[in-house]
Amino acid sequence: MPPKGKHIFGAVKVGDKGQIVIPREARKIFNIQPGDSLLVLGDEAQGLALVKSDDFLALAEDIMSSIKKGEEKE
Repeated sequence: MPPKGKHIFGAVKVGDKGQIVIPREARKIFNIQPGDSLLVLGDEAQGLALVKSDDFLALAEDIMSSIKKGEEKE
């Protein structure tokens, strides 16, 4: 059994057009709905990651805000 918060959803096959189906349980846990936009990130040493675009943008905005606040304190 994987550690809490870690999941193994099983294998998926890549179709002729490069498409995959995200397993139902993964969609449920990560609240992925039809029409959601996902960002595909890649690291040649570690592999691929899918991130909801809205979540990634929110994280980027938080980082930029923190940097800006740090610069204002100087």
